[in-house]
Amino acid sequence: MDSIRLDNILFNKVTVNFDNRFTLSEIDWTIEPNQHWVITGTNGAGKSALAAVLAGVGDIENGIVTGLPKNVGLVSFEAQAELIAKELKKDDADIMDVISLGTPVHEMIFDNCQDPELAQTLVEKFGLSKLLDRAFRKLSTGETRKVMLIRALSSKPDLLILDEPFDGLDVDTLAMLQAHLASIIDTTPMILVLNRFDEMPDFITHVAYMDKGELALTVDKKDESAFNELYQLLHLKTTDLQVPEADPANTLPALDPKQPLVRLNQATIKYGDTVIVDKLDWTIERGQHWQLSGPNGSGKTGVLSLITGDHPQCYTNDIFVFGFQRGNGESIWQIKQFIGYVSTALQWEYRVSTSCKNVIISGFYDSIGMYSKSTDNQKKIADQWLALLGMADRADQPFNKLSYGDQRLLLIARAMVKHPPLLILDEPCLGLDDMNRQLVLALIEKICEGKETTVLYVNHHAEDQIKGIENYLGLKKNG
Repeated sequence: MDSIRLDNILFNKVTVNFDNRFTLSEIDWTIEPNQHWVITGTNGAGKSALAAVLAGVGDIENGIVTGLPKNVGLVSFEAQAELIAKELKKDDADIMDVISLGTPVHEMIFDNCQDPELAQTLVEKFGLSKLLDRAFRKLSTGETRKVMLIRALSSKPDLLILDEPFDGLDVDTLAMLQAHLASIIDTTPMILVLNRFDEMPDFITHVAYMDKGELALTVDKKDESAFNELYQLLHLKTTDLQVPEADPANTLPALDPKQPLVRLNQATIKYGDTVIVDKLDWTIERGQHWQLSGPNGSGKTGVLSLITGDHPQCYTNDIFVFGFQRGNGESIWQIKQFIGYVSTALQWEYRVSTSCKNVIISGFYDSIGMYSKSTDNQKKIADQWLALLGMADRADQPFNKLSYGDQRLLLIARAMVKHPPLLILDEPCLGLDDMNRQLVLALIEKICEGKETTVLYVNHHAEDQIKGIENYLGLKKNG
């Protein structure tokens, strides 16, 4: 019986340029002979580019790649387009007015084929028997894809690279292809590029997660905790699920659409002779997402307290919030009903032993824990939030048994269930590891895609940016 012939493939600080269109940066990656990988990530993250490097594509500018095999079977949209373009060029090479008919399918498949018997079997399984005499360039996109799959699978590759191999296949063909791939795992190492995490075959052993041209994370599927976190991240970034609708029974008072949500006019915070915030002018319009950054002591928390009404100096400043001029008899609860708030301090306080589902439902009542009977619609909305978070199977799990990052996700969902006009996220990534930080940022991106809630994202680092937040206020520490 044949066995895997691949040596270790090693990427060491590799930077690759693709015709100045895209760059992979500082890739460190090791692929061992008995591993089967999925490369995943969002659109434009560099998944296909990384797979292409394994096939010898791209200009390596820095670093080194060792162990690449000579016989690589590659199926990708780029390779497919290149092959079709090559065939179409034959029309331009009509010598003595003889128009090329193009290469027939049987020649594309069987010329230089390493395993004709397998190729013939796959031709029949893919339903291409009646198309063998047709010109390759006359095939549909799906049919040319099948030809490329047959060519790659019957080439006896030392490494098989399949970029989105399941796209465009009918249910029966997809099942057949997955079964065939599973049958060759002992002889052929595979690299699959997939957008959809739920298409991952069971035989995959490792996952590489690409982000902005960098290999952000590699995960061994045996590490269940790390794998589940990566699943959640990809679910949040790629799912078609939208932020759930608000409960019609929990409507907030209407705000004047012509008025800003918040306006601070020459706002000042000082303690004795020490000025923390000096004459700050700031207006937050509806739908205008903001990032507020600054070092410790720059006054970020103080500014937030002016908005929420928790700072004693909010009444000595010119502050307009949600239709109220502060100091004109409004109550703090009239202000806070329009705000969803998440902070590390809230997470410390939320120590009750209640289910994940009830944590989200508690947002309808602005309570820590559940002390009222929830409605069927509230339960339905909570279920929708759990589905968005990739936590539908954990609805009944105790909140205090979850990871720190999952707790933070649930508290953001809790703050959002009423669709507050303003969602304040005060250092939401504080204390989180890199994966959980990415999970939280992905959820905030999802919320920013909506239209009802304006996001105020507060953090230390101005470079820690979120897609959808285009307005920035940086505070500096005085003195």
